[in-house]
Amino acid sequence: MSYRVLVADDHPLMRTALRQTIAQALGEAEVAEAARFEQIAPLLEGPEPTDIIILDLHMPGMSGFIGLMMLRADHPAIPVLVVSASEDHATIRRAIDCGASGFVPKSAPNTEIGEAIRAVLDGEIWMPTVEAVDDSTDADPEQRMAALTPKELRVLAGIAEGKLNKQIAYEMTISEKTVKAHVTTILRKMGVLTRTQAAVIASQLALTAPPPPVE
Repeated sequence: MSYRVLVADDHPLMRTALRQTIAQALGEAEVAEAARFEQIAPLLEGPEPTDIIILDLHMPGMSGFIGLMMLRADHPAIPVLVVSASEDHATIRRAIDCGASGFVPKSAPNTEIGEAIRAVLDGEIWMPTVEAVDDSTDADPEQRMAALTPKELRVLAGIAEGKLNKQIAYEMTISEKTVKAHVTTILRKMGVLTRTQAAVIASQLALTAPPPPVE
């Protein structure tokens, strides 16, 4: 499978480094580049859909998290991986809360950035290891799932049953890319990072079969 990736960063050397990382992580991939925030939208209007945006929060015209939120509002189906020089806990959490599907520091090794790219493409949420904690461990399963839409609940049910994205897509008659977008939203709303964690929470609401009648 050939991916289409948009790298949005104002530093030419960083864009070159990300190109190399993308090639190592994905193999064949078409990479478009933007050096300013206003260059992003035209690059997303081509006939071929973009699979992932790799975004620097500090590029010109970005306005920080405002630009990220605008980008997610205009293109909700395209996951955004933030690659930033900022590494503090507050920035990472705010990026995720504002719609990013992942956050990886620019100081991270290429292998880690590659892992983040693949994870986000698979519909998961990626954060640095130190951030990979469940902030909602005290919430009831009902509270975690209250914000899910009917379609998101159907996707979650498929995840809980161990189905692949393509199986869920076939059963719901939607594209696999749409399923991935739903998965990312589900993970964010439920406060977890992986499909497995979401499935565990969903299983807490599963009904067990009633005992057989006594004859």
